[in-house]
Amino acid sequence: MPSPSSSWPPLWLLLLWLLLLSPWPVRAPAPAAATPTGTQMGTPSSRDCPEACACAPGGQVNCSGRALSEVPDGLSPRARDLLLDRNRVHTLPPGAFVGAGALLRLDLRENGLRWVHARAFWGLGALQQLDLGANQLQALAPGTFTPLRALRNLSLAGNRLARLEPAALGALPLLRALSLRDNELSALEPGLLAGLPALRALRLRGNPWACGCALRPLCAWLRGHPRPAPEAETLLCVSPGRLTLSPLTAFPDSAFRHCAQPLAPRDLVVIYVLGPLSFLASLAACLALGLVVTACKGRRQRAFARAPRRRPPNPSPRGAPPADSGSPAAAGT
Repeated sequence: MPSPSSSWPPLWLLLLWLLLLSPWPVRAPAPAAATPTGTQMGTPSSRDCPEACACAPGGQVNCSGRALSEVPDGLSPRARDLLLDRNRVHTLPPGAFVGAGALLRLDLRENGLRWVHARAFWGLGALQQLDLGANQLQALAPGTFTPLRALRNLSLAGNRLARLEPAALGALPLLRALSLRDNELSALEPGLLAGLPALRALRLRGNPWACGCALRPLCAWLRGHPRPAPEAETLLCVSPGRLTLSPLTAFPDSAFRHCAQPLAPRDLVVIYVLGPLSFLASLAACLALGLVVTACKGRRQRAFARAPRRRPPNPSPRGAPPADSGSPAAAGT
């Protein structure tokens, strides 16, 4: 009779069976290589994106709140949207955005910006939106925005501008919205709005407007571009005393009759053409008169030099009688 132990399979068969039933280890896939900072799959390479910024598909370069003290280098020529708000960019030197000529939008809010060079925006001919709000600008150099011929929206709100020269804005034929809120403007210079033929939205609240002759162009523009009642009611004069808190839209053109009328283009032509001509004519007349006087004087001197000179008679010695040709003494001699 076989023993009970002989009915069990051999030990090696049991081990083989357990080995076959045990799960095989599955090798985990190798982790993907770390993506460089500021880039993702399908986004621009690191050489097209500044090191301190994050770039996204579609050409957006996000440098917001990075404590940057200057415009970062390495901007891609394909960048369309540059966010530089909430940094420490206090100045913009010439050619600050060189190489980024395809930019459509530039945000420079809340940088403590104090100075912008007249050639800072050179090369940005395609730019459509520019936000310089919430900075510390007190003045703008002539020609600052001249290169931005495609600009449609400009914000200068929340600065310290007390005066805005027409030469600073220049001719912006496509500008539709301009924000000048919360500055120190008391009036707009004549000719400023004339260079903005497409302007439709002009935001002016928060300025110490003075109702005087200098405000005439702005009041005329406001009458031609009606605005919502709440906004129109907040455009008030703060001086002079008798007109304090008067709405700007309440002044008709007849209120400025006492002001000197601006010169018409024809008058300017007369001044700038006839003025120099009359000066040159008077100068030529004075020169001709001087030549005539000099010639007459020289002629008189020559005539005097040619005239014979009369010799004066010799005086007789004292006490001697004058000689008499008929006297006997004279005859005897």
